[in-house]
Amino acid sequence: MKATDKDAPEPLKLADFLCFAVYSANLAFGKAYKPMLERLGLTYTQFITIVALWETDNQTVGSLGEKLFLESNTLTPILKKLEAMGYLERQRDPADERQVRINLTKSGRQLREGHPELSLADATGLAPEEFGQMQKAIVALRNNLIRSTKSAE
Repeated sequence: MKATDKDAPEPLKLADFLCFAVYSANLAFGKAYKPMLERLGLTYTQFITIVALWETDNQTVGSLGEKLFLESNTLTPILKKLEAMGYLERQRDPADERQVRINLTKSGRQLREGHPELSLADATGLAPEEFGQMQKAIVALRNNLIRSTKSAE
């Protein structure tokens, strides 16, 4: 017996993919941040690196990479560029020469001042409680995906 068209599964549409919704939302965030980042002379990855250092200064390259989900071979050129721009300093840890510590300079800390647009919470159109729920749900999604790829290895 032949399957009829009625029995065939619905073809998947791009809009049905959660991964595409997250990917396209990330692109939309990039566009929303672009004017502010251009004024600061930063890329998005440079910006989140500085934000992570505002949160915890004097980090090792390894701990910063873990926080940003970046490998050191990706992070190091970003750090070199930010150092050349005068926003941070890299130096070997005197207690462990294998480690490189990252510290913001005065200029790196001052980037935070006078920039209320650093948060796009209003641009999302979400109420504060919805914003928090969305952020927690996306973090849970990311963590679940990371866990599933580690268990598959």
